Amino acid sequence: MNPLRSVGGRLSIGLAVVVALALALVDLIVVPSLERNLIDAKVKQLRGSADVVAEELLPINPFTIDDTARLASESSNARVVVFTVLSPRQLIPYSDSSPRSAGLSDDSIAVRAASRGVGERVSGTVERRGQRYAEVATPLGEPYVLLLSASLHDSLANIHLVRRRLLIAGIIALAASLVVGYGAASMFARRLRRLERAAERIADGDFGEPVSDAGRDEVGELARAFERMRQRLAGLERARREFIANASHELRTPLFSLGGFLELLENEDLDVRTQREFLATMREQIDRLTKLATDLLDLSRVDAGRIHVEAEPLDLGGLARTLADEFRAVALSGGHQVEVVDRASPAVVGDEERALQIGRILVENALVHTPSGTTVRLSTARRNGTALLTVEDDGPGIPAKDVPHIFDRFYRVEGSTAVGSGLGLAIAHDLAGLMGGAVELHVTPGRTIFALVLPVARRDSEIAGEAEPFHVESIHT
Repeated sequence: MNPLRSVGGRLSIGLAVVVALALALVDLIVVPSLERNLIDAKVKQLRGSADVVAEELLPINPFTIDDTARLASESSNARVVVFTVLSPRQLIPYSDSSPRSAGLSDDSIAVRAASRGVGERVSGTVERRGQRYAEVATPLGEPYVLLLSASLHDSLANIHLVRRRLLIAGIIALAASLVVGYGAASMFARRLRRLERAAERIADGDFGEPVSDAGRDEVGELARAFERMRQRLAGLERARREFIANASHELRTPLFSLGGFLELLENEDLDVRTQREFLATMREQIDRLTKLATDLLDLSRVDAGRIHVEAEPLDLGGLARTLADEFRAVALSGGHQVEVVDRASPAVVGDEERALQIGRILVENALVHTPSGTTVRLSTARRNGTALLTVEDDGPGIPAKDVPHIFDRFYRVEGSTAVGSGLGLAIAHDLAGLMGGAVELHVTPGRTIFALVLPVARRDSEIAGEAEPFHVESIHT
């Protein structure tokens, strides 16, 4: 991979750009600002000294002026020059504290001050022989002008020294940012590459190796999210394989049975009674295959989101009575009793056809799993903003270890006498969810209660809110 296209390369370049921009800002803004501040401070100092020197020089005494100028120069730390103005543009030095230095007859600051009134001051900077000077000039009265001039060499040298050191420090910081940035980014890149390899393993269907990263930063959080995804996908893969295996088994068993009976019917001389028994058993196997195919089709439609459910008012009490009428004959043939207890539940919102399908699954489940002589009770109740259709039986109950898996596909209680496919409760659970409700399970010793929970219709929600909440004990009375 091109280093400039890697995370480390880009991060190090980014850090280098930031450092370079910081250096440029320092050089273009901070250093000039510092230089201006130093010059302004020097000019301000000279302006204050100019008034003091002017008082010391006045009145002009030609015999003492040179000594006074030298003393003023020492106290003000500046060159003190008194000019005689011959014309607005022609000045000659009358007294100079540094007579051996370069002449100042054409000094622009002094020339400008010559045209001002007494007490006015002109200040600024000038450049002579490659050096800059801060100067302040003020008229002393006809025909004299006072000039204080101080070299800025030392101050500017310090600034240039600061600039050089900043440049050196910036180059070092730039190199360090390249090294540290590339190194730190390379560590992150290695962690990201591990996540990339883990993602490729997961994409290839290998869920065996966990995704781990000990970091507490965003990459570590991403790794933990990958690990959660791996676990969920592994669970889904196991469920898919179990589903295929169970579906294949459930399909193969009745098909194998049908093939055996057909072979017997073809090769054996059977009496009419035996043939009828065989045909009845074959019809049962066909019914079993038909129900399994219907259940698998319903599950596939639920998974694909292709099942449409209506949202219309339903009477749970009427639903319970309909179910009881449908299963009364089946219950009597198995030695069961079916009872209906309608607590005047409010109207709920749901799909009548799907609600009946869920109710049939729950009632059939109760009749199949309970021994002869038990009672299956259909009840209605209210609970806050929902209403419940409960199917209760007083059979042996469900073992505690099986309760968490009771709504899993193809799951059947160990030792159960059921001959179904183990899809009914899973279908009921998914259909209830599509209607905005749920299927709940409440298990107590010697009693099992399945409850279809649906939202109350809006016109009855206020009444339902005033009703007593649902408790498992309330349907035992």
